[in-house]
This record gives sequence, structure tokens and C-alpha cells, in this order.
Amino acid sequence: MRLVVITHTSHWKDDGLLAYGPYVREMNLWYKHSDEVVVVAPLGNGPTSHIHSPYDRPDVQLVKIPGVALTSFRESIKTLFKLPLIAYKIYSQMRKADHIHLRCPGNIGLIGTVIQLLFPKTPKTVKYAGNWDPQSKQPWSYRLQKKIISNTSLSKNLKALVYGEWKGQSQNIVPFFTASYKEEDIATCQKDFSGKLRFVFVGSLVKGKRPEYAIRLVKRLIKEGINVRLDIYGDGILREELENHDLEAITFHGNQKATVIQQAYKEAHFLLLPSKSEGWPKVVAEAMFYGTIPLVTPISCVPWMLGQGKRGLLLSLNQEEDAKNILKMIDDKQLCMTKSLEGQQWSQQYTLDSFEKAIKTLLV
Repeated sequence: MRLVVITHTSHWKDDGLLAYGPYVREMNLWYKHSDEVVVVAPLGNGPTSHIHSPYDRPDVQLVKIPGVALTSFRESIKTLFKLPLIAYKIYSQMRKADHIHLRCPGNIGLIGTVIQLLFPKTPKTVKYAGNWDPQSKQPWSYRLQKKIISNTSLSKNLKALVYGEWKGQSQNIVPFFTASYKEEDIATCQKDFSGKLRFVFVGSLVKGKRPEYAIRLVKRLIKEGINVRLDIYGDGILREELENHDLEAITFHGNQKATVIQQAYKEAHFLLLPSKSEGWPKVVAEAMFYGTIPLVTPISCVPWMLGQGKRGLLLSLNQEEDAKNILKMIDDKQLCMTKSLEGQQWSQQYTLDSFEKAIKTLLV
């Protein structure tokens, strides 16, 4: 089977083909059940870092396309000039595919969702990694992609994999999940909530992830006399500004390997993620896998992941209210233990083993 993947995820050629680590770990499972793999994607600029990984297969073929953006008038004009080449390359590869796999949402995904209409007989899957919530406010390009792939009259022989379960969806919408750890990684972590409490933030240091709010919350807890520390994993344009807080209780670790993050989850008590937008936030499922209690904004499928607060705490982004709720939870050690253990039980259902089985059924 010839699997053709259309993605906006940048790739690098450096002693093999590399891309963003979590993306690579997932795609390795798709590639495992394909005879030939072709990836249509932009080629990245600059050096690679700890967050990049090579594919398990050395024979993955890259068809390079230019990256596009609609963030400004100038970038939009550039995209218009690039569009014919991108469309031609995507069409050429789809024409030779036994299975087409689209990664959405994104500008490349939008182009791919339009071109796939020309191949009604070819089996297709769309991994919609963004927020599928029909009530959420999203860019027009995201809404257009959702309309195209959920319209069974237009998109034939296509299954769209979305995060969470939503009412009133078309028959080709399949509730799906993702995973980071194997069944062999499952272990019951008994957290001790009676001593110093360790909070972690894992994600890009950009406005959309709201790392400054996480820092303010921790500062508030310290002011209330709680013995805490915050470890921040990730990098981004806000790092220098955030480091000006200069608190002994806060440590910036930058981008780290997956094994380092995994160990951080094992040692942490709480995950702080006051993000503006998510699809399936992997860090939430990863944290719960090791009993770390997530404190997260109620976006996308997050309330479902947390059992409406049964397995964590949904943030309001009102600092006074959130601090009060966190303090109340911390004061109840038994409640913390219950949330921690229930989070583990829920998250440990979603292993790479079960994920691979689910993918295999989609490719046959």
C-alpha cells in the first residue's frame, strides 16, 4: 500500500528525515502498516533541536512544498503565487496513492481537503488535530476545512478523526485519541501531597499557551504560604520576558527530550496549562498517565478528558477564583489522591498499543 501524507508540519533532512518529535512518534505507527510512504510537506529552516526526531523508517520519501501563511496581506499574496506549485504536487501524489492521509487544520490541510474531492474512490483519513467543538470561535479556514471533510456528499470514502465526542455529527466523523506511552509504561504512581508541591508547565512559551498566567497563579500560591515550585519545560518568544520574574521557586528548562518530560510527570503533583486553544492536549493525557493532576482551561475536549473536573480542575482564568479553588483542593489531601488515581486509570486506557490497533483498522 502506498500511503501519501499531506501535512503542514515542517521536515528536516539531517542524517535522515526529521520532524517534530510527538508528530513523528504518531506517524511511525501509520507508516508501520504501509509498504511505501510519501510525505508532502515543507522543508524546515534552521537547525534541529531536542524536540525533533527521525522516523523509524529510513525510506520515507519527502516531496518538498513551500510553506504558506495567511497572517498578513503580504504573506497572503505570496501564498497565491505558491499555490499552483503546491496544488500540482499534492494532486500528483494523491493520484498515485492507495490511501491518502491529511493532517488538519492548517493552510496545507485546507488545500489538501479541496484537492481530495477529485479522488472519490481513494480511501482517505483526515486527522483533525485541532478543536472540533462546533460552538468554538475559529478562523474561517478552519471552519471551511471542517465543513468540507464532514460533508459526505462532497468528501467520499473519507473518515475524519476528531478529538472528543460531539452531538449531531455526520457519519464519517470518528471520535479518536492519541497516545504517548506504551502499555509497558503503565505504573501506579502514589503521589505524596503532604510536602512540597511541584507544578509543571509543558508547552511553547507563547501567548496562546498563557505561561504568564501559570506563573501568576504559582506566585499567588506562594503568597498564601504554600510550599511550591514550578518547572517550565518549553521555549518560545516569551521566555526572556518570563524569566524576568526571577523567582527562586521557578525554573526554566527549555525544550527537553521526551524522556526528561516523562520523568517530570512522574515527580510532579500538578500540571498547569491555561491554554487558549487545543485539540487533544497531549501533555494533559501524559501528565494524568503518571498521576499528575491537570489544571487546565475548559477548551475543546478537555472537560471530557477531565471528567468535568472529576480528574482535575477546570480553570476560569479569574486568578482570584482559580487560586481559591486550587487552595481548597490542596487542603484536601484525600481529594488530591483520588483525582490523581482516577486520572491515571483514565489516561492509561490510551496507550500506543491501543492507538496502533485503531490506526491499523483505518488502513485496511
